[in-house]
This record gives sequence, C-alpha cells and structure tokens, in this order.
Amino acid sequence: MLFWLVALFTLVADQITKYVVRTTMKEWESIPLIQDFFHLTYVLNPGAAFGMLPNKTVFFVAVAAVVIGGIIVFNRRIPADRILMRLALGLQVGGAVGNLIDRLRFAHVVDFLDFRIFPVFNFADVAITVGVGLLILEILRQEAVNKAGSTGGN
Repeated sequence: MLFWLVALFTLVADQITKYVVRTTMKEWESIPLIQDFFHLTYVLNPGAAFGMLPNKTVFFVAVAAVVIGGIIVFNRRIPADRILMRLALGLQVGGAVGNLIDRLRFAHVVDFLDFRIFPVFNFADVAITVGVGLLILEILRQEAVNKAGSTGGN
C-alpha cells in the first residue's frame, strides 16, 4: 500500500505544480525566490535530463513504460518489511508517470525548479532522483545486514 500511496502523492504533486506553472507563467519567465540562487523558471524540455536527446519523445515514452512496468512487477515481490525500498520505488514510479504524462500530452516535460547551477528540473525529477538515492541506500544497507548475518555478526 505504501508504494501506491507514495506513487500517487508524487504524481499528484508533480502534476499540480506543473499545472500552476503552465497556467500562471509564460515560457522562459523566471521569478527569483532567492536572488541568484533559486528561481522558478518555466521551460519546456523536449529531451531527457539536462536536455539530452531532444525530441526523442517516442523513445522516452517507450523507456518510461518499460521502467514503470518493471518497477510495478518488481514491487509485488518485495517483502512487506522493506519499507525504504517500497518508498524509493513509489517515488520513482510517481515521478516517471508524471514526466510520461507530460511527454504524451505535450511532447515535452514542464520544468521550473531553477537553482542556477545546473539545468532546470521539476518535482518528478526530484522524486526520481531521491528514489534512486534511497534505493541505493537500501541495497547497501541490505548488503551490510546480509554480510553481518553470514559472518555470525563478528
């Protein structure tokens, strides 16, 4: 249940934030929230992270569908006590679906979080990145638990 709640919350938050940006800002408009550090900047990204592979919408839709499907199938096999892993995968699926919706509707992704030191991104990107980070932590934690168990805790 946690997986689905996190995925749904992530998707809804992503779509609401993008809707607000699309309906209240003009493309390339930038609103400084913390001058020279953090702005809301409305950009349309036809590519992947950092604008790589622009206008490859069909490719990104296909990859997203495979990844989302794979995570959903994998999630069903995760033991109930692996909460961090379920949280991580829920964030990844919610973010991937959010960006997939943009690609299907507009052939690009709405980005708006602008820290001025790297390309503009969105809430879905944050969720995916945090989800990957949590997944790595969970895998490392589980490896440490398995290693300690196999050596008798010595």
